[in-house]
Amino acid sequence: MTIDRALPRTSDNLLLTGSSEGTRVQLRGIEKSFGGTRVLHGVDLDIAPGEFVSLLGPSGCGKTTALRVLAGLETADGGAVLLGGRDVSRVPTNRRDIGMVFQSYSLFPHLSVADNTAFGLRRRGVRRAPAATRAADALDLVGLGHLADRYPHQLSGGQQQRVALARALVTEPRVLLLDEPLSALDAKVRVQLRDEIRRLQLRLGITTVFVTHDQEEALAVSDRIAVMDAGRIEQIGTPEELYLRPQTPVVAAFVGLSSVLPGVAAGDRVTVWGTSLPVATGQATGQAAGHTDGPVEVLVRPENVRVHVADGAADASGAAGQVEESTFLGSFRRSVVRTDDGAIVHVQHGSDERLEYGQRVRLTLAPVPVAVRAAS
Repeated sequence: MTIDRALPRTSDNLLLTGSSEGTRVQLRGIEKSFGGTRVLHGVDLDIAPGEFVSLLGPSGCGKTTALRVLAGLETADGGAVLLGGRDVSRVPTNRRDIGMVFQSYSLFPHLSVADNTAFGLRRRGVRRAPAATRAADALDLVGLGHLADRYPHQLSGGQQQRVALARALVTEPRVLLLDEPLSALDAKVRVQLRDEIRRLQLRLGITTVFVTHDQEEALAVSDRIAVMDAGRIEQIGTPEELYLRPQTPVVAAFVGLSSVLPGVAAGDRVTVWGTSLPVATGQATGQAAGHTDGPVEVLVRPENVRVHVADGAADASGAAGQVEESTFLGSFRRSVVRTDDGAIVHVQHGSDERLEYGQRVRLTLAPVPVAVRAAS
């Protein structure tokens, strides 16, 4: 797999001068249990050198455990961890040549920003002067060179997380692991730091694994995303593949917003509101979806629902309903409609099409593939 580099490398920073194409990372059949409860069920993952892969899923799905196994902070009960083709399953964390950024900043309060950044180098026996030079380069890389003499309590949350990132990068690790590093930050800072992390990753060419429960974060920065549920990878693919062609109902429900509508399946088609729709690839009846022909639940994206105002609301085609709410989101609006049969439907439409609470409308569906799951 070839990863395109969006930014040129420069030689004004020692970290960038030593940039490489990254290291291949593989998890093979990883099993892990805690107290008799299995939390990872044979997880397989193959990450190309220099690739940015996110582990995405709800709390308790096993994504952080998988990352900790990769880091050596947890020992797998079965399977193997390979870095650059070498089995490191029994190699301690400090010998795996990885950098890790945690959700908590984990900075030493009694050390300056510069000394916090250089800490890993000093532990590796690097002399003070070269360690200081490399720490300064790392801080410049994250835009904090001017704050090197400050202490953690004098920094904002976003700045502290940048220091943690610089500390992880200063040792020039083969692999960078990020465990929900943005979740403690406010929304605006999260977006800024998220984008900075991606830019840095592209410039350094470092293989990166990013754990998050925030689908927007994963969609924005990842080359590929592995969606996890109940200790298994449901699907791995590009953001576009996961959103447009989900292979399981779990992926369709978790990635993006979907409305759940009743339908009737027959082979590779499903009928909703009198409209026959194709079932998404890999979701054909009796295959991965785990159901047979007959009643099913259909997951429909908001942008694939069409809203028609009033006069035709009682027509036979589509579904009639009433507007429950409508929110202005800049370039578009997102409205919620309760159909006459009780379904709650999310609709995305033009910002110039204003809908009022209680207004009668009719909804129809675009003829695009949909995900289905067994009726509850």
